[in-house]
Amino acid sequence: MGKLLTGVTPPRKGCGYRAGVSAAAVSIALTMAFAGVPDRALAQSYAFDSVAIEGNQRIEAGTILSYAGIARGQTVSAAELNDAYQRLLASGLFETVEITPQGSRLVIEVREYPTINRIAFEGNDRIDDEELATIVRAQSRRVYSPRVAEQDAQAIAEAYVQQGRLAARVQPKLIRRSDNRVDLVYEIFEGGVSEIERIGFVGNQAFSDRRLRRVLQTKQAGLLRAIIRSDTFIEDRVAFDRQLLQDFYASRGYVDFRITGVNSEFANEQDGYFLTFNVEEGQQFSFGQIDVASDLAEVDVESFRDVLSLRSGRTYSPSDVEDEIARLERLAVQQGLNFVRIDPQITRNDRDLTLDVTFQLTRGPRIFVERIDIEGNTTTLDRVIRRQFDTAEGDPFNPRAIREAAERIRALGYFENAEVEAREGTTPQQVIVDVNVTEQPTGSIGFGGSYSTSSGFGAAISFAEQNFLGRGQRLSFGINTSDSTQSYTFSFVEPAFLGRDVAFGLNLAYNTTDYSNTQYDTTEGVFRPSLTFPVSERARLGLRYTARLSDISDAYDGDAGNVIRSEEDLGERIDSSVGYTLSYDTRRTGLDPNSGVLLEFGQDFGGVGGDTTFIKTNLRAVAQTTVWNEEVTLRASFEAGALNYSSGESRVTDRFLLNDSTMRGFAYGGIGPREYSDAADVDDSIGGDYFAVARFEAEFPLGLPEEYGLSGGVFYDVGSVWGLSDSTAAAAGSNSILYEEASARHVIGVSVFWDSILGPLRLNFSQPLKKEKYDEEQNFSLSLSSQF
Repeated sequence: MGKLLTGVTPPRKGCGYRAGVSAAAVSIALTMAFAGVPDRALAQSYAFDSVAIEGNQRIEAGTILSYAGIARGQTVSAAELNDAYQRLLASGLFETVEITPQGSRLVIEVREYPTINRIAFEGNDRIDDEELATIVRAQSRRVYSPRVAEQDAQAIAEAYVQQGRLAARVQPKLIRRSDNRVDLVYEIFEGGVSEIERIGFVGNQAFSDRRLRRVLQTKQAGLLRAIIRSDTFIEDRVAFDRQLLQDFYASRGYVDFRITGVNSEFANEQDGYFLTFNVEEGQQFSFGQIDVASDLAEVDVESFRDVLSLRSGRTYSPSDVEDEIARLERLAVQQGLNFVRIDPQITRNDRDLTLDVTFQLTRGPRIFVERIDIEGNTTTLDRVIRRQFDTAEGDPFNPRAIREAAERIRALGYFENAEVEAREGTTPQQVIVDVNVTEQPTGSIGFGGSYSTSSGFGAAISFAEQNFLGRGQRLSFGINTSDSTQSYTFSFVEPAFLGRDVAFGLNLAYNTTDYSNTQYDTTEGVFRPSLTFPVSERARLGLRYTARLSDISDAYDGDAGNVIRSEEDLGERIDSSVGYTLSYDTRRTGLDPNSGVLLEFGQDFGGVGGDTTFIKTNLRAVAQTTVWNEEVTLRASFEAGALNYSSGESRVTDRFLLNDSTMRGFAYGGIGPREYSDAADVDDSIGGDYFAVARFEAEFPLGLPEEYGLSGGVFYDVGSVWGLSDSTAAAAGSNSILYEEASARHVIGVSVFWDSILGPLRLNFSQPLKKEKYDEEQNFSLSLSSQF
């Protein structure tokens, strides 16, 4: 009797399937196999006394029979035989399957898929084997699956697409080994990088192409195209850029802005793209009338009007409206008004290009938070994520509070992806908040080099962990050395001390320096625990204790003057102080996206034990804004400090010595009180008890392609260091004390900024307009830091 082959499909190329059988061959086989059997019986059913399994090596016969679904003595039809064949193939265990009726006996012959001996990659250069191994699903000592191999090839190709290599191709190949084993090799053709040669805009009037290109995540190919990967063409990145442009214009009052299309054209040389964004800006709108309204009897509308910070005439921004809603919702909670919803009602006035906003307080649905479920965190503890929510189980459900919590979770930097969604709970009056996160590495080890004109060349070793033991704690330590200084630092921060919105910090430092000369050496050790917490929406207060050990040595071995030598005679000293710093920062949270202010005021009070009693005061104020369609950045800053001792004396290690980051145009300690004697060859900068510096600068484009990362600037600095105690001045003896009184120095200069692959680089070229005779100038300064 002949064989019955049912349901055999044509082979897939490269997968090792046997040749198929045509429908005519199947028909002939059926005719020969059942000649003499009544037609009606042939078409309906067959019965087998036994079922034989052949060809299986790893898979048990019972397993094969369970997939086939045919038992001994069972009556089956031709269609059911075909279904059994399809089930066996669909199991993914067999390369070929043959079902052959032999009278009352059914033979099922199978050929199992081979076992993967090893997995290899060939042709890859840009992505190493270790990274590719994390992409593929196929594994050694597992059964080979053509479907999985093809999916792996597609995943590898997609990884190359994310690097801008759109022409990458991947082909899985098999190398047969003994004992039904194979080596699975992914042959990779990486192709070239599809770079963005040029990014252009059509339809923009308010902002230049240069300004809009700064908004985009995609960059043009530049000089460092072999290193910088943001100039490669990636479709997902371009889609994200569309949203960035939308947000940029919306935050500046262009409520009708839209992107009509994004054109990407392949260059004639087939090596890059020209990307063009077609935009319609529309008109810029400002805020008109701002008001609060409510029909709820329990709402005191006037109290809500009093907390509004928006004012008419300000450029419209959706984020400003969101800030006001959040502020009003917080007030509603404080007043015990649960389930009150704030709906902004916006009225458009096309004649004067304003938008009136009325915040309507209405009664929202009574919905509570049933629970918060967190998934995906393998290292980070649940409580670290949960404390980002102001809402707890059982609280009224506030969608805005959930969205803000989601943003705070993403801002932690612990997760590659964080999704926060709300769904209906066990009842329609309850919701379940699902948090699904994907963790990413949060630690780093750095080996680097540095150079600055004030301290010379140096080396650095650092370790930092932003999520220590999954507790959200920050831990870091570092070693920095240069020609004149050695620094060892340790820092630890617990951002939620005792479960509160209070950050506990501990800083340890040990520094030695010779001030770039051989006149004297210094040693300093610092122990500083601190607590920092918010006191308002944009203000924070930090409290600290500082124990500081300081010592001056080797002054007699060098050419140090009488003041430094007398201060060395005081020996090793311990200062113990408590202090605070109050800061107010609108640079990121203010209503104007182009302007911001930072104010800091701090004091340290010595005398809590230790050898001295003093008050040290520091003040810093910074204001920044952009003008001329955000092409030019204007910045003004002011710093000042005062040191007053009521017990003990200040030393050179305590007094203010300015560097070029505070006052440009002069070397470290180049201005301020000096001990001078031409006869004794003494010229020591001894610092002052007071200082004040004002800096004004402008940063602007140089007209060069943005991909070079170059911009220019001009600056003007004015400042002084002055003041010494009577005993310090008297210690100079026959030597002169110069510049004890305040004398303003004036400096002008130009800057070149380079956003290089090594990090931000700034070159300052300065010229003092007014200085004193023995001041030490520094007409060029360079700040460079590299990590590799």
